[in-house]
Amino acid sequence: MSGKTEVSFDPKEHQHLRYNPLRDTWVLVSAHRMKRPWAGQVEKPPEEHIPRHDPRNPLCPGNTRANGEVNPEYDSTFLFENDFPALQPDAPDPGSDQHPLFQSKAARGVCKVMCFHPWSDVTLPLMKRQEVVKVIDKWAELVEELGSTYPWVQIFENKGATMGCSNPHPHCQVWASSFLPNEPALSDRSQRAYHQKHGEPLLLQYAKQEAEKKERVVVETSDWLAVVPYWATWPYQTLLLPRRHVLRMNDLTTEEREGLADIMKRLLTKYDNLFEISFPYSMGWHGAPTGPHLKEDNSHWQLHAHYYPPLLRSATVKKFMVGYEMLAQEQRDLTPEQAAEKLRNLPEEHYTTP
Repeated sequence: MSGKTEVSFDPKEHQHLRYNPLRDTWVLVSAHRMKRPWAGQVEKPPEEHIPRHDPRNPLCPGNTRANGEVNPEYDSTFLFENDFPALQPDAPDPGSDQHPLFQSKAARGVCKVMCFHPWSDVTLPLMKRQEVVKVIDKWAELVEELGSTYPWVQIFENKGATMGCSNPHPHCQVWASSFLPNEPALSDRSQRAYHQKHGEPLLLQYAKQEAEKKERVVVETSDWLAVVPYWATWPYQTLLLPRRHVLRMNDLTTEEREGLADIMKRLLTKYDNLFEISFPYSMGWHGAPTGPHLKEDNSHWQLHAHYYPPLLRSATVKKFMVGYEMLAQEQRDLTPEQAAEKLRNLPEEHYTTP
């Protein structure tokens, strides 16, 4: 007999590993670390008084962009070619005569910028629901159009200076590429393996399980579910899922698009209310590959959106992915259940509402 008292496992007190089935990786959860005092870097609070129209902002209606083009006086969404694209449609092929340790291959594509609204002082949670529906309709249109040729269409939004956004104006980017990027390629393999083993799409089964358990649900509607995923890495990371089997954005019905606008507004309002700021994040949509993959069986896929906000303790203290995270594996400082409960209990009326 050792005389030691058996200690029951408590996820809020005891470090443990959680499996991410979308990436086939593990995350270390160490919620007790939230008790440590913070004397590290603090971020500059976000600018609260953004002008509705700034003549120096290249995304505003009627303004001149860096390449000399003048924006139209748009009153809804506005799409244009990125003035500094990371992908171009006519890049030359580096060739195939290469050493296995020094490989390269062709990368072609297009990069577009999409403004959500003509006003710089609004964000998605502050827009009217039908204005958000127009954004979703445009996303679906782009997936249809660009996806007819390109294998991958990545819709993503970097919101806030903390996430590298240099222009305070509601907008996102859409990059279509001639290749399947690393993250969706990994997700494709993981979802395919799960489907082959269990006979059901991974994220469809996951949504059903989360809807029953409730402990990580933040917001839900009849068509959609927003959860802090069991394997979340970022403190207040969320996963947005349709309840039925949907492969791509352009497969959503009119009712599902309206429901998506509703749940996005509710989720993003809770984000803003958490620290009473315009909450920064990087978000992006993942759906079944397109282009040549349209002819393949992609029934293992499920459309979903990832939200990755960096803030941890307050409006000015963020989570850093350094040291152990860069050299060993991902680690988080509060449980997904704690994060979900905090978000779930926040009001759905925006903190700036008079």
